[in-house]
Amino acid sequence: MTSAHAGRGLEMFRVGDFPIYTLTFVRGLSPAELLTRMGVDQGTLALRDGMDLSDDFGDDLLDDEEPVVTTGIDGSWTWAWEQGGVHGIEEQILSAVSVGTEAVALHYNEKPMYWFKYAVDGDVIVDFHTLGEIEPTGQDPTRLDEHMRPLGLVPGEWPPLHGVLSLVENAFGIGLTHPGEVDDPRMSGRLSPLPRQP
Repeated sequence: MTSAHAGRGLEMFRVGDFPIYTLTFVRGLSPAELLTRMGVDQGTLALRDGMDLSDDFGDDLLDDEEPVVTTGIDGSWTWAWEQGGVHGIEEQILSAVSVGTEAVALHYNEKPMYWFKYAVDGDVIVDFHTLGEIEPTGQDPTRLDEHMRPLGLVPGEWPPLHGVLSLVENAFGIGLTHPGEVDDPRMSGRLSPLPRQP
């Protein structure tokens, strides 16, 4: 699967300094609808550029309990970028955003670890992380094998460092334009805290 954006892809996450982030990609939703499904505080939902984000949220930009999230559209995918949170990788959020469509969630932290999930119509189809040998789970854990194996993402083996980024690009044609430009306003807001697990 290719896209006009696949060439640019997610390269900035290979070369940039992003110690933690969560990216959620959903096909065919508007930015406002994606944030609403993710549980955004509607009072914080607005178009902001890079300066507005700093002015409105300051040090809270990297909050993990109520993360600030920025959205945009690249190709057929709408994305949400949490600079400090992990909401997008949580199953309850991923299920909500994928109803009636499909979604890809990608979390990275400095362990280093990638965590990948692919969901369709509320169900997680493929789920794996790279903290050790890859062990995909989900309703159909082999669904993406033809894309994963050429990238070294093989069950029972240690993955290459950025193999998951390549999977997101190659299997789904996903790319992301950096939202940091001052003159490039994006829909953004603060996500509500996740419900506490019993």
